[in-house]
Amino acid sequence: MASQQVPVTVLLQPAGLTAAHNRTEVTKFGGTTHFGFLTLPNFSMIAFSSAIEVLRMANYISGQPLYRWSVISLDGQSVPASNGLPVSPTLTLEQAGIPDVLFVCGGVHIHDAVNEKLSAFLLKLARSNVKLGGICTGSYALVKAGLMNGYQCAIHWENISALREEFPKVQFSEGLFAIDRERLSCSGGTAPIDLMLHLTAASFGKTLAAEISEQFILERIRDSTYQQHIPIAARLGFSRKELIEVARLMESHIEETLPFDEIARLVGLSQRQLQRMFKYYLDVTPTHYYLQLRLRRARELLLQTAMSIMSVTVACGFQSSCHFSKAYRNQFGRSPSGERHLHHPFLAAADHLPLLDAIGLPERSDLENIFDADGQ
Repeated sequence: MASQQVPVTVLLQPAGLTAAHNRTEVTKFGGTTHFGFLTLPNFSMIAFSSAIEVLRMANYISGQPLYRWSVISLDGQSVPASNGLPVSPTLTLEQAGIPDVLFVCGGVHIHDAVNEKLSAFLLKLARSNVKLGGICTGSYALVKAGLMNGYQCAIHWENISALREEFPKVQFSEGLFAIDRERLSCSGGTAPIDLMLHLTAASFGKTLAAEISEQFILERIRDSTYQQHIPIAARLGFSRKELIEVARLMESHIEETLPFDEIARLVGLSQRQLQRMFKYYLDVTPTHYYLQLRLRRARELLLQTAMSIMSVTVACGFQSSCHFSKAYRNQFGRSPSGERHLHHPFLAAADHLPLLDAIGLPERSDLENIFDADGQ
């Protein structure tokens, strides 16, 4: 018989967000945490396996049964994934036992997989205080059952626009994942790795999460503030080809930015027409959209390369490191040096090697001030 588990609720708040933006609750257990994965027809195998592999690796590295997991279907029969492969063993809920957290695993043709029987199943679990989550389009099953009303919900970018129109009570997020009280949701692909690493870090510490990421040869662990890259064509469809062409021009001119009047000329529109089009379809100005593109590229370079912060500044079209730092902090909630120090402390130190050589090795508090100097 499993040992009795005493839940401890820990409030987590992603860096750069205030409590008003995001309230995250993760429950830690004194014993082995049981995750259930409810597989729907044509579920995404990469998203499903990404989640489970983190749990397996956590047990392997720690040498302890921190997690156990069950693959579940409504009738206990194996369900083929979108690649045609089934998973065995697959159990009924009764055979598996009530999990601490149940993830609904979706994929393509999700509307065909969600029905009243599934909604009733999920509503019953919610009444039993089981934490519920969705992986890839599995979040749609929770949305359809009304279980995400008033909650933040992450789902694959292909589905966001249509679902926002159909379910206005749900706070759809364009982030990789969202944790809102007793609801967890994830966009799909490899993003479940980041979600499960986040949960592991909350329960067992960042060191274990880092060791798991090293085993998976991950360059970094992305947090819930990391946005899915949603192609503009997916946001708008192809009804406004001029707007899509503007976005492509901007994306191809990051370092040497194009003046606004030149962009308008190249797509055959007046500046006023372009302003109105961006406001109507994207609710931003062209200048702000261009800035967001450049800052997103800057974040990728900071996290994925060893380029110095000054080199990133130039590569993303900023003439002033002060302007870059201020814009970056406004967008992501931390300075460029703070971002790099959080994810790659050795690279952050390298950014300041000339200064350190000149003044000698500083105390820890002085070093932290140096790391953040470009953002003050």
